[in-house]
Amino acid sequence: MKTTVQNIDSWSCLFSKRANIVKLTLLSGVAVVSLGGCGLLPTKTFENSVNQPATSDNKTSNPESAIALPPIISSSGDPNFVVGVVKNVGGAVVRIDSSRTVTSRIPEQFNDPFFRRYFRDTQPRQRVERGSGSGFIISSSGQILTNSHVVDGADTVTVTLKDGRTFDGKVLGEDPVTDVAVIKIDANNLPTISLGNSEVLQPGEAVIAIGNPLGLNNTVTSGIISATGRSSSDIGASDKRVDYLQTDAAINPGNSGGPLLNARGQVIGMNTAILRNAQGLGFAIPINTVQKISQELITKGRVDHPYLGVQMVTLTPEIKDRINTKFGDRINLTTDKGVLLVSIVPRSPAAAAGLRPGDVIQKINNQSVTKVEEVQRLLENSQIGNPLPVQVERNGQTTQIIVRPAPLPVQRES
Repeated sequence: MKTTVQNIDSWSCLFSKRANIVKLTLLSGVAVVSLGGCGLLPTKTFENSVNQPATSDNKTSNPESAIALPPIISSSGDPNFVVGVVKNVGGAVVRIDSSRTVTSRIPEQFNDPFFRRYFRDTQPRQRVERGSGSGFIISSSGQILTNSHVVDGADTVTVTLKDGRTFDGKVLGEDPVTDVAVIKIDANNLPTISLGNSEVLQPGEAVIAIGNPLGLNNTVTSGIISATGRSSSDIGASDKRVDYLQTDAAINPGNSGGPLLNARGQVIGMNTAILRNAQGLGFAIPINTVQKISQELITKGRVDHPYLGVQMVTLTPEIKDRINTKFGDRINLTTDKGVLLVSIVPRSPAAAAGLRPGDVIQKINNQSVTKVEEVQRLLENSQIGNPLPVQVERNGQTTQIIVRPAPLPVQRES
């Protein structure tokens, strides 16, 4: 699943030379089995998680004599609190196996009669991609949350409960922009997990991850919240609209879609990604985001995200100097703060409103912005079709332009 930006201006390549490339691994182990005589393809991986904060009130009147508890010990002081959490909610964590058939098309240049004389095996080939991830039950009637990438394009979805029972799953909806999906199984009286509040999380809070990494069902790991508010660009997932939780609880391929829990056993995040070649760096979608998206998926089967149709970069003094040096005959940047529009997608809302490459966004809906992430958050909170005031600086002059966001077009990987 990938949202792509098209029609990039030629001068946008200035930023690619010095860009830091971060490799992001989504964690939902995928093996590829050939149906047409092809060999085994490289494995893909996926991961997702939800987080809930734990509160602590370990105050003492004598800080010099107080012994600081390790992060893994909850506010109750019980070093085995993880055992209680797992006993209470472990039955609501499921394994999700999916498969989809992919057809390999013959490259157009080899589909000519001239080449067919030499390459007789020109029929399209099919292969089956199989993936495995995790999920958690939110209703006793069988509604389950997981990652979109775990079930994206799946022909079949199978859900396995901790007690060994298996069910066919139906995808009620998926949102690749936030990587959230809802599936349904035909069952009743199922164990469920309660959802917490990811807005009040703080770094250092104890967390627990449960899932099926590397095919090892019902695996439990624990750690802390390492950071909150990691933007999608921070972790190399620029096609997503999520501010991630960072955790050092061990997550691996197959943990995708599983819960990240607080010390009370509430879901605070959905485990979703790791950084390749890193240790102790896992990322989860905050449960408040998951809950908002899942409710829309359950209600209407899809989520419409506001879209402008721009490529942008956070403006710095260095970028300002480079642009003025290279394109000073066309663009005159007089500020070094704001969000620079690098390119405008033709026939997009931004193009229709009159936004141009070289414009520097200063405010959106009367709120000042200095970073790309701030623009994305304000846009995500806007309404599709409603007027959105955008104040830009253009060649030293301040201009206000009204843009009407449209639904985000999403292009999926085949």
